[in-house]
Amino acid sequence: MTTASIPSFPLNGGGSIPQLGLGTWPLDDAEVQKAIVAAAEIGYRHVDTAVKYANEVGVGRGLAASGVPREQWFVTTKLDGVYQGDDRAVAGLDDSLQRLGLDYVDLLLIHWPLPKRDQFVSTWETFIRLREAGKARAIGVSNFKPAHIDRIVAETGVTPAVNQIQLSPPIPRRQQRAYDSEHGIVTESWSPIGGSGDLLAEPVLARLAEKHGRTPGQIVLRWHVQNGLVAIPKSRNPQRMAENLAVFDFDLDADDLAALDTLDEGPDAGVDSDRSGH
Repeated sequence: MTTASIPSFPLNGGGSIPQLGLGTWPLDDAEVQKAIVAAAEIGYRHVDTAVKYANEVGVGRGLAASGVPREQWFVTTKLDGVYQGDDRAVAGLDDSLQRLGLDYVDLLLIHWPLPKRDQFVSTWETFIRLREAGKARAIGVSNFKPAHIDRIVAETGVTPAVNQIQLSPPIPRRQQRAYDSEHGIVTESWSPIGGSGDLLAEPVLARLAEKHGRTPGQIVLRWHVQNGLVAIPKSRNPQRMAENLAVFDFDLDADDLAALDTLDEGPDAGVDSDRSGH
């Protein structure tokens, strides 16, 4: 597997994001360092972390130990509620960069809108300045709903490059995806192989896996690919990492996609991400 076979999507502020990356929650520093080195050997060049994950030091060590030049990596981190308002994100990103051992991140996300605090607009204004300063090549949001995005765009004129949300066949978020697409925002899936139950044990996935000679996890990731999503599955197992990356050489047909639609758990599915690790 080579990085050339991983498609990238253009971002509205410039640059591009690889369509598949390595999620790192809930790996600790030691686990994530090993995982990134293994992932780099397989062909990964996209890594997702966050202050909340408490593993940025390990991510930085893994990047340094990978032997891959910095400019070939796409690195995302997220600042949580501690860093909202009053330019707190400036010191927050500086601390993240120090832990990561980097001069900049490729994508900086507001981890949650936390609308009751009413600080996400001022935080977005700080993010814009951080992008202008070159400390973040692109800026975006996580777990934001259309109303939250409407507000930051209306008040700042700057549209997020990415919205990272919980998304999978049981939790397809069709309205949010349509909104993001209409506004030139890349939708990125956290917990892409997850749901409220054991998604990979679903009979429909076993049937499609047998049909295509793939694993159930590969069927799910192919669903993300064909829906134009960026996905960041987490794994510490090199064999699973390689399987997760090997999803760009087959297609699900219309019947397959219709079968996967039957997994939809409804509009109220998903977790309260403000209180989850993500």
